[in-house]
Amino acid sequence: MDIVYASLKRRQPAAVAGATGAAEAAEAVDALWAHAEPADGLQHASAQPADDRIDLLLYLLSRSPSDPPGQLDPAAVRAYGLIARSHRTSPTLLQRYLPPEPPRATDHTAR
Repeated sequence: MDIVYASLKRRQPAAVAGATGAAEAAEAVDALWAHAEPADGLQHASAQPADDRIDLLLYLLSRSPSDPPGQLDPAAVRAYGLIARSHRTSPTLLQRYLPPEPPRATDHTAR
């Protein structure tokens, strides 16, 4: 299993507290599940809102035991695809957050 950490930056900072934060996290996770495709390998997702962003943890099925160093991590690429797709098609994510940034070769997932 691969674990990918990602964040979406808010369009405007907001104070997040209590039930509001829990509802926002649930909306973000629901959007990910609504737009997940079998090829994404999504097994579990969680979200934690903060004043300037929402942090996401995506648990994905592993595809390859190892890849050559310096290459983009396939799990990070799949996670980015899922988050970008969800952001494009979810009115809530589109309105609240900036588009996700693509993964870099230095980004890694935990195994």
